[in-house]
Amino acid sequence: MSFSFVVDPDLDAPDKEPSAGGQKVPSRWNRWLAAFDEQSATDTNGLGGQHLGIGLTISGAFIAAFLFGQFVVEWNGYPFPTLSVIAWVTLLSAALVINLVVQRMATRMPLWLFLVAVGIGTVVVVLDLAGCWGLTGAGIYPTAAPAVGALLMSMITLRGTGDILIAIGVLGILLLAGALTEDRRTALTFGPEILTLAVAIIPPLVGAGIARGFRRMVQRELDLVLVQSTISQPRFAVGMLASEQLARLDLDAETLLNDVAQGRTALPLGPTTAMTAAALATALRLHLIEGRTETWLHHAISESEFLGPSVTLVDPSGLAGLLSPSQREGLLLTIWLLVGDTRGPAASVALRFGSILPAPSGTAQRQLVFPLELETIGVPRRRVDPETWQAIRAVGPYIDANKDGSLQVDIECSVDNPADV
Repeated sequence: MSFSFVVDPDLDAPDKEPSAGGQKVPSRWNRWLAAFDEQSATDTNGLGGQHLGIGLTISGAFIAAFLFGQFVVEWNGYPFPTLSVIAWVTLLSAALVINLVVQRMATRMPLWLFLVAVGIGTVVVVLDLAGCWGLTGAGIYPTAAPAVGALLMSMITLRGTGDILIAIGVLGILLLAGALTEDRRTALTFGPEILTLAVAIIPPLVGAGIARGFRRMVQRELDLVLVQSTISQPRFAVGMLASEQLARLDLDAETLLNDVAQGRTALPLGPTTAMTAAALATALRLHLIEGRTETWLHHAISESEFLGPSVTLVDPSGLAGLLSPSQREGLLLTIWLLVGDTRGPAASVALRFGSILPAPSGTAQRQLVFPLELETIGVPRRRVDPETWQAIRAVGPYIDANKDGSLQVDIECSVDNPADV
């Protein structure tokens, strides 16, 4: 069985599609994919997904070869090996056909093709179990049935983890049911059945775990690139989502005005066109008046799949926008490292910006000083690595303390007075 598949990054990814002006805006994950489409077209190994798919496929091929060799060794013990031979022929033929179909579909496996593969695998398991029925006393055990797990390994990077786990569960249930219903003279013959079950389900389970970790790693890196892009934004600005929506609305408005200017759309406007124009005008007005009190930090947190659920920001005066680029980078890295160290759904990070304080003696008069309180839940001080402390020092002098088993850091931020810039 030979496959050369790549990771389908649409799997296990959130799909948020906010509407703007009556139109759908692509999800952030889809926008990332669009941004990387050009690079992926020239370098299919860019993110290592194809390497992972090839590695899993080769591993599955070795397992299938081992099981087929076991079938050849047991050949003389079969009174009638017809059903097992049919099972092997069906499995190898299905692997070849599925490989060709997937290659023609640009290394993508739709749901219908996956269901067909699972159905064929079920038929293979039933045929092989029937062919080996009652032969445990002669040392004959299923071989084509556990090889279905090798077929599933080649699909791991093409389908979601949930789909693969369900297929593995069905395979395990069928093999276990066949082993439990087998007529045995002694319980010792159940040992090879356990080994057969392990060979069938453990490799694809491990492969699914590896693929899920790889997808999460890629998503985290792309998310980090996204939030780092907010460092260079002005103090108050719209976020990336709003910017894309505004660009789309602007294009729609220009298209409508150009149609009117070129005479393609007659005046007065028809009811449908008039409603479209009114919706565009309303959406543009809303964009002009909203979002101008939200700082770069608000957008970095709210538009991040990892920071959003775990980070709470309280900054009524928008003081985060006064931080210098180095302070912004240090604060963002601090939050990211702390969230990366969290465990469990209750873990979180809270940021509270205080009001501007009088400048202490010895401080330049053009400096503004305000406190920043950083408090974590579920992140004890002993688990904070040195890189996090270095990032905190880039924001300003700090005092840290343990509070009910969690970390609390009070940072003194000194920034340039915008009135003097």
